[in-house]
Amino acid sequence: MNFSSFSISLWILVILGFLVAFTVTYFGIPIVVKGAIFKNLYAPPNGRTSHDKPIPVLGGVAIFTGFILSTNVIAGAHFTFELSYLITGLIVIFIVGLKDDLMGGKPWKKLLGQIIAVSIITVLADVRISNLHGFFGIGDIPYLLSLVLTVLLLLSIINGFNLIDGIDGLASGIGIIVSVILGFWFYATRNIACAVMCSALTGSLIAFFYFNVFSKTNKIFLGDTGALTVGLILGVMVIRFLQLEQSAEGTAVIESTPAFAFGLFFLPLFDTLRVMSIRIAQGKSPFTADRQHIHHRLLQLGTTHLQATLILLSVNLIFVAICYFLRELEVFRLLALFWDQPACYHSCC
Repeated sequence: MNFSSFSISLWILVILGFLVAFTVTYFGIPIVVKGAIFKNLYAPPNGRTSHDKPIPVLGGVAIFTGFILSTNVIAGAHFTFELSYLITGLIVIFIVGLKDDLMGGKPWKKLLGQIIAVSIITVLADVRISNLHGFFGIGDIPYLLSLVLTVLLLLSIINGFNLIDGIDGLASGIGIIVSVILGFWFYATRNIACAVMCSALTGSLIAFFYFNVFSKTNKIFLGDTGALTVGLILGVMVIRFLQLEQSAEGTAVIESTPAFAFGLFFLPLFDTLRVMSIRIAQGKSPFTADRQHIHHRLLQLGTTHLQATLILLSVNLIFVAICYFLRELEVFRLLALFWDQPACYHSCC
């Protein structure tokens, strides 16, 4: 039975999407943890990571299951873009992350898998950036340029989420913030499919957040499976936001759409750019693992995982709020705010 085939109020579908995803993930994680313990699938502590004992890394399996089940059952009939291609792309990125969690792999192979996944969604589902909303004075852009920009944006978001997944609750917390904000916007514009997708992702991430941050017996990490999957889902949602905003009316209109979208992902994108720049300046590969991330620096200053997570989530929320309240500014003026980084960032970076 598909609930989306019935005439049900949007708010009920949103709540159902949240509850189904939350329930599946909440009850699925202990099962995943037991399976990981039985098969010895752990993330061992080392000099770079921030944990001191082996922790299961397959949290993404439960998140993926809860999200896919909830989205397909609750909102399957309401998609204006091809759900089958979206699921196909997510399955590809899920397999890429799962392989890396279980066996490891070379960075270029993981990147190739990501490119395949985002290309399926961009080309076949037609989820792409078709308009720059006045950025550089440009509106509509050619199809091929649209594909290239979309693939690059999705890869940036996916890897940004993967790179900030270094302390408890940070990546999932950012994911909750972004999915809730976009979910409210999709709800306001009556886009059923995307609103339910956001509520489903929120439900899965909240369930995961509990086990990742607070559980003593079933603690679990996102792993690449979860970080890559969540990054791709949120990337797709922000591109749908950019597509649909062009036809938005009333209070749903956001003049500086690209800058607002950047504000949603400020922390992962800023930290990724910063860390890669440092590595290149030091003559290292930008993909070399180290402890240069902002969350590592906060831990070195003596904060706990939870304190560091709350600080960084607050910073990201502040930038989202700035973007929202200044949404009537021109794109360039709003983006200029991001280049003058807060003093607190410089002090810990």
